Amino acid sequence: MYVGWHMKTNLVTISPETPVLKAREIMDTKKISHLPVTDGKARLLGIVTDRDLKEAWASPASTLSVYELTYVLQKLKVEAIMTKKVLTVTPDMTIERAASILHAHRISALPVVQNDKVVGIITSTDLMEVLLQALGMSEDSGRLSIIVRDRIGILAEVGRTMQEAGINIRSVMTFPLQGFQDLWQLILRVSLASMEKAAQVLGERGFKVITKYVEDLTPYLP
Repeated sequence: MYVGWHMKTNLVTISPETPVLKAREIMDTKKISHLPVTDGKARLLGIVTDRDLKEAWASPASTLSVYELTYVLQKLKVEAIMTKKVLTVTPDMTIERAASILHAHRISALPVVQNDKVVGIITSTDLMEVLLQALGMSEDSGRLSIIVRDRIGILAEVGRTMQEAGINIRSVMTFPLQGFQDLWQLILRVSLASMEKAAQVLGERGFKVITKYVEDLTPYLP
């Protein structure tokens, strides 16, 4: 999965001369939290976030009257509050790399730049949607977990078991089991109608299936 496949391309951008009050109005109307600032030719100059606007509001708010505050904000341009050193990504960057950048820098959006022009934006909300899609999350699906050793062929073995039982695997995810070396949690999502049968055939193959939260994982270790 790549950024270019999941980024938002119906961009709303503003210029450095846009008044802060206008930027606030755009965010409220469009229900967005980030506004790339461009030069009119799609070249990125900065970005303004909902947090930037809140800080601009809060700075003089304690010493000015409502009328004075409104006057100040009418004169204030986004150029004065925007972030100018903006982290960006490209359409061909992987989704997981983009997620890593968001997490490492504690930000929630990345403008997407190609050939020195802004072509999209990807946010933490977009990445959450990708994760849910990858997990196969839906109302008519169920989740099974098994704990397996890190060895060659384990995915093939589980897949073959499901195939022989005529059960379609909607999604599969693996990640290391915290606190245990060389043990991984293998998470399968199947249709609700197949849940009971899937747990049964996996159990018959010697896998200890987890279908709900358990505090002690010891009985389920291989």
